[in-house]
Amino acid sequence: MTDSVASSTSAHDRAAAWELLISWTKSESLRKHALGVEACLVAYAEVEADRLGFASSERNALLDLYATTALLHDFDYERHPSLEEHPFVGVAELARLGWPEVTRTAILGHATYSGVPRETHLAKALFACDELSGFLTACALVKPTKAIADVEPTGVRKKLKDKAFARGVNRDDVFQSAQELGVELDAHIAFCLAAMQRRSAALGL
Repeated sequence: MTDSVASSTSAHDRAAAWELLISWTKSESLRKHALGVEACLVAYAEVEADRLGFASSERNALLDLYATTALLHDFDYERHPSLEEHPFVGVAELARLGWPEVTRTAILGHATYSGVPRETHLAKALFACDELSGFLTACALVKPTKAIADVEPTGVRKKLKDKAFARGVNRDDVFQSAQELGVELDAHIAFCLAAMQRRSAALGL
């Protein structure tokens, strides 16, 4: 199943998503998490656009769709962190503001407890990049340099086996999400790591 891509309006573009995120989220770490997921998701959007043979306008719309979804996937978490409220409160607000259904459905799908199936590439990619991007950040922060440039895929895989490290990251979700996306885990780790390394300055890593 492919994602429905429409030209973004100024009300629902990346700038609007960022403004909504920062108005609801004061935590710098949560904002940086959104940017980390965005880095990974946009990289996957580029691959998907190439696969689909999209022209420039379609390509830009797809990248914007993936970027906005990444920025908004946890925008309600700071105010509504409980399983009963997140991401349901946020998705209801997005519906009120007219954000696309494909974005709202993907955000619901990234929460496994929502019961919403992940059917689009966007939904599968969001699920696959969410936990992993946080884990990659944790791997960077334990480096003496705190630089993601110094993180290597082999080291990430070793740390995934260490249940005491970044124990808040759900390993089962990391493994399952790569399967759902149809990518081999080591390749997925290397791909997301490279995407975040390219945006290290924005991520503060």
